[in-house]
Amino acid sequence: METEKPVINVNLKFVRVIERRPDGFVEFEFAIGEPELCAEMLLPADAFASFCSSNEVVFLAPRDTSAASDWNWSLHQATHQRFR
Repeated sequence: METEKPVINVNLKFVRVIERRPDGFVEFEFAIGEPELCAEMLLPADAFASFCSSNEVVFLAPRDTSAASDWNWSLHQATHQRFR
């Protein structure tokens, strides 16, 4: 019996803004094909706008950080608070 491999549409690109910083940088998550598999990135605001336009991204709503879980964290959070 052959199992089917999941199909990922590499044409779908997603952005979730984490923070627009006072220094003019935008911190965001970028994903291709699956919003759950993302990389955290940081770009100046103008470059961010260009990046989003050239990649024709789908903007995602901010993450719900209220749910307590050992796995519910981001690199952004790790750099701004101490984990115990």
